[in-house]
Amino acid sequence: MAKKEFSVLVVDDEETFRYMLSGLLTRAGYAVDTCIDGVAAINAVQTKLYDVVLCDLKMPKVDGVEVLKFIKSNFPGVEVVMLTGISDVRIAVECIKLGAYDFITKPTTSDELLTSIQRALERRQLLIDNVVMKGALEKLQGQFEMVGESTAFRKVLEIAAKVAPTESTVLIQGPSGTGKELVAHFIYQHSGRDNEPFVTLNCASIPDTLIESELFGHEKGAFTDARAMKQGIVEIANKGSLFLDEIGDISPIVQPKILRFIQSGEFRRVGGNTTLKADCRILSATNKNLKDQVREGKFREDLLYRLNVITIELPSLRQRKEDIPLLVASFLHNRMKTKVETTISPKAMEVLMGYDWPGNIRELENVIERAAILCRNNIIEPQDLSLPNAPMSLPVSARSDEKLGTAIPLKDVERMHIEGVLRSFRGNKAETAKVLGISLKTLYTKIQQYQTKLN
Repeated sequence: MAKKEFSVLVVDDEETFRYMLSGLLTRAGYAVDTCIDGVAAINAVQTKLYDVVLCDLKMPKVDGVEVLKFIKSNFPGVEVVMLTGISDVRIAVECIKLGAYDFITKPTTSDELLTSIQRALERRQLLIDNVVMKGALEKLQGQFEMVGESTAFRKVLEIAAKVAPTESTVLIQGPSGTGKELVAHFIYQHSGRDNEPFVTLNCASIPDTLIESELFGHEKGAFTDARAMKQGIVEIANKGSLFLDEIGDISPIVQPKILRFIQSGEFRRVGGNTTLKADCRILSATNKNLKDQVREGKFREDLLYRLNVITIELPSLRQRKEDIPLLVASFLHNRMKTKVETTISPKAMEVLMGYDWPGNIRELENVIERAAILCRNNIIEPQDLSLPNAPMSLPVSARSDEKLGTAIPLKDVERMHIEGVLRSFRGNKAETAKVLGISLKTLYTKIQQYQTKLN
């Protein structure tokens, strides 16, 4: 029936009824706390994240309606079931409008109460699924499964499979485009938390001024645009897994707060004074060398030790080239939804095997997708492959490999490489920056510096 980790708060001023509910819910498998009145309930929900609150309507000092208002204003993810000895349709309608999941009149049966709690939990899960975009997770599970048979790939998979059932924090390191998020999702799928939320935060895509709010939430009025209270993703990911992508780019100001959260599960919303707790397994990834970042004073050493209890190093694509045919077959089968399946010629495959793939799997995927769209007769030939410096994919004027090693300035080599990658991604600057391993801002600066013109 219920899972042990679901937590329920029972609020009732009648000791006998409170004791009876506590025993019933505990036997049903719930973790139960009790409160004697509304004041104690408001204090309790500020110190612990509950899944469901069973709240009596008539209580001294602070009644159930006020408790309901407080919970739905500050903890909208908590479901509330109201209990009352008075059958009043007007009050019931008011409670439902305020956000209560159900309104039950005492005395009630055990089955009615347990059914209401179970349904409240199901609605809560639906809301969580919407927040973490369940559709995106299904896309990862289906079209972007982990593919490979190489020794390097099998080693990664073996480590990931061993660490998945544990509660250890995992740091996934590797160049951009090697599939770090897929490894994190593989660990999540094979963990004991696979039925709970999997929430991703790309630390590089959020400004330093907003990342703390995104992680831990904020109170109403905490800053100029904070017009309402907002839950942080640690609350959404409670009992599940939190994947911090590009952790090496996180602000030094926020690093101590992440460290505290990993150590104790405690956090505070921006602008708030109340300490809350959430239970998340932390998975993180970076394309940077965090030990170098520590030496340069950009990353906390104690945070690094907390993050890399287990470290998984992802190989670049040029270190696992024997997987290229399998990856190409997977991309063509899963991404190209055409009536006639696209194939690749042996000569085109030879070109792919001879390329160094600075953009790794992401670059390979983009090249194959473009080639599959532009090729004739559903067969990818060498001339369909848009690869910088590949002799059969670019015109002679675009080749720069024959200039390497000659007496030309280093900045000219950099300019030609940037032009080639930009051309490979058809002017897509975001993808180009990822492949080059630089920020989008740095790419724009270099384009302006070299006055690179795109066709």
